Amino acid sequence: MTTYPVSAAAWPAAATPPVPPFPLTALQKLLLPVGAILFDLLFWQERAALNLLLYTVFVVGAVLAGLPRASAAWRSGYFWLTLLGTLLSAGLVAYYGSDAARLSCVASLATWLGYVNQAHLKLVGFALLTGAGNLRPAARRLWQMLRLPRNVGGQVSRGWYYGRLLGVPLAALVLFHVLFVVANPRYGALSSRFLDLLSQALEQLFARLSVPHLLFFALGLLLTAGAIFIIPVHFFADQESRYAEFVRRSRDRVASFAVRRPDFRPREFGVLDLRREYLVALSLIGLVNVLLLVVNAIDIRWIWFGFVPAPGFDLTQFVHEGTYVLILSILLAMGIVLWFFRRNLNFYRPGLPTLRGLATVWVLQNVVLAVSVALRNYYYIQYTGLAYKRIGVCGFLLLTFFGLATVLLKIWQRRSAYSLVRLNALAVYAVLLLAAGNWESWIVRYNLQPRFRQVDYGFLLDMPDRVLPELAAREASLAGRDLNREGGPDVWVPLPELTARQQLHARIVGFQAQQARRHWPSYTWTDYEAAQYFETHPVSAARHAPVRN
Repeated sequence: MTTYPVSAAAWPAAATPPVPPFPLTALQKLLLPVGAILFDLLFWQERAALNLLLYTVFVVGAVLAGLPRASAAWRSGYFWLTLLGTLLSAGLVAYYGSDAARLSCVASLATWLGYVNQAHLKLVGFALLTGAGNLRPAARRLWQMLRLPRNVGGQVSRGWYYGRLLGVPLAALVLFHVLFVVANPRYGALSSRFLDLLSQALEQLFARLSVPHLLFFALGLLLTAGAIFIIPVHFFADQESRYAEFVRRSRDRVASFAVRRPDFRPREFGVLDLRREYLVALSLIGLVNVLLLVVNAIDIRWIWFGFVPAPGFDLTQFVHEGTYVLILSILLAMGIVLWFFRRNLNFYRPGLPTLRGLATVWVLQNVVLAVSVALRNYYYIQYTGLAYKRIGVCGFLLLTFFGLATVLLKIWQRRSAYSLVRLNALAVYAVLLLAAGNWESWIVRYNLQPRFRQVDYGFLLDMPDRVLPELAAREASLAGRDLNREGGPDVWVPLPELTARQQLHARIVGFQAQQARRHWPSYTWTDYEAAQYFETHPVSAARHAPVRN
């Protein structure tokens, strides 16, 4: 997409330079109204499903069609990575329609547009903010297009002049049309049919017009302009340019992630001060290493091998509180390492090997601690079943292992905090794409295994419609189980088997009625498969009688 530079050389530092009224290309003049109309047709009173995939493909195609071949974006690996993530997540929205997939698609598209805007960006977060920040100058340029021109009087006079010139031909056209209608019955019938169709189209158009609908159309116009008008946003690129990948030795106390002020007076950083900081780091990391060794030894002996909860053992407290505390401990450990290795201790030759060794041992011990957290989570899943939070803990542990690995890179390669943020932001983006899967169906299949005698069936009933075939196929397995529904914090209400079946059948009937009312932009493949399943496995009316309290 053609970019338009905004020069601020002639403007004072405190003022924000206005966006100049740059000329639009023929492609942009075509794509802007088409995109706004497409957004309105696809999303007005519809949920995000197939329509999000179609609009995403339109935006991607429009941007790629206008992107110059000489643009640096084509040579950016982040550009291609986020483009792949955008298309993948948009496809998952059309397939599953999950909230996680929708979030991944919107975030991926905004991030990709950020890399189109500033191809040399590396931080995923800065690219996301750049893509979202492009909406502001795009809105200002859109306003410049929509407002009345300054010489409106001259243009009105010119329009009246050409209108008078066309008056005679138009009058002749109307006259001949009336003559042909009277002389040719078939022409008259065809003309009448055309006028009826035009009248019906206008009636439908005016029936759809409302203030909320007009505001929604304006939103689609703004979002389309934000994608098509790539106006450079340099703020986050300028911020990123101040950070380096590796820690540099300095004589002041500036940290690796800090911004050097122009009026800052450097102070000599003596060897004595550096030695004091080294002794503090050495004593802290050494003492906490000993303490963590004791904790890991207890966990390895207690949890790692042959753990079986005793009768009456509070597994929920064991997992919830223990997991949260251990995760906080790991994060604090990573923060301490980042603090001590943020500047000149990376170059203190007399004690650097010892400090690096102790820090490495500490990081590895935190890996062992993370494994203990993973085992706690595993035991909870094994004895009580899957839940969203348990899957979330698994995703967080993946990020923790990756983060600890990048901390080792910082210790041994003198990486800066910016480098760690950049690498871990990519890991967060990957986990966000991974979260867009069909986790609900896997939860249902796992929790309804025969080995679980107690099932939170209310939790399964509250899941999206795409899990209804899984629940219906396993309805016979409800016999003999202890079913319940959450009635509040730590409050569980028994759910009789008959009531559970009736609620399931009511959900199925409600889904079928809702699916019949949906329009094609709101379709997802899993909902289509669910509707096909219940067409071949109908639910009888007697089986979903009203529930009696």
